Amino acid sequence: MSVTIVEYPLKPRLLEVSRVQRITPTTVRVTLTGADLEGFQEAAPADHVKLCLPEPGAALPVMPTLGPDGLEPPPPGSPRPILRDYTVRDYRAAENELDVDMVLHGHGPAATWAGRATPGDRVGVLGPRGSVMVPLVLDWYLLGADETAIPALARWLKLLPATAKVIAFAEVADAREEQDLPSAADVSLTWLHRDGVAAGESDVLVRAFLGVTRPAGEGFAWVAGEAGTLVPIRRHLRGDFGLPKDRVDVDGYWKRGIVNLDHHEQDDED
Repeated sequence: MSVTIVEYPLKPRLLEVSRVQRITPTTVRVTLTGADLEGFQEAAPADHVKLCLPEPGAALPVMPTLGPDGLEPPPPGSPRPILRDYTVRDYRAAENELDVDMVLHGHGPAATWAGRATPGDRVGVLGPRGSVMVPLVLDWYLLGADETAIPALARWLKLLPATAKVIAFAEVADAREEQDLPSAADVSLTWLHRDGVAAGESDVLVRAFLGVTRPAGEGFAWVAGEAGTLVPIRRHLRGDFGLPKDRVDVDGYWKRGIVNLDHHEQDDED
């Protein structure tokens, strides 16, 4: 069984915050709604959107402009949209609601906005551009995430069937950052605590992956987090662990020292 890609038409949507909930000490769930949400599409665990954030003090964001080839740059001298990628935590079509979980780290525009968000605030949403559809009927899945990728990990666990065996690791600062991640699958979930080590500098996720014995049968490995931390995990999965390229998805969601990392860029390593 192979991975397939489903594409969706891009549509900029101006939405409104309906609820804000603190999930953990450093994670905020922002629920969005509005007439523009009609027709929203998502299907895969790692589906993500671009949030279009307002400038500090502004009521409305500068929305992106679409042309025949996708996003178009604004005219010279015009303000640029502030865009940041976030996983779709949950979409409830019947309620016309979209949940986005946002980690409050640093002082960037997204963390600042999330920390101050209140019902009635407006924000733009662009995407998802498409869904990467991994077969959900394999024998086993090896999953890993730091706190920025826990929304995608939660979607994996929610979508996998009871017949799937799952070995999952979630890296967080400490026990206060753990969340309830329900699943019908046969899940072994281990929370990895950095215990004072800065995000992006710990090797707890690497050591966890190196300690896994490959299960019998057909499987898939997915892991996301800080790009530099994931390099040895990618090498291990493709090397000693023995998975082919099409059964491995290692995605750098962020990178130390880089603002707004483009995680669509081709990895240097095959």
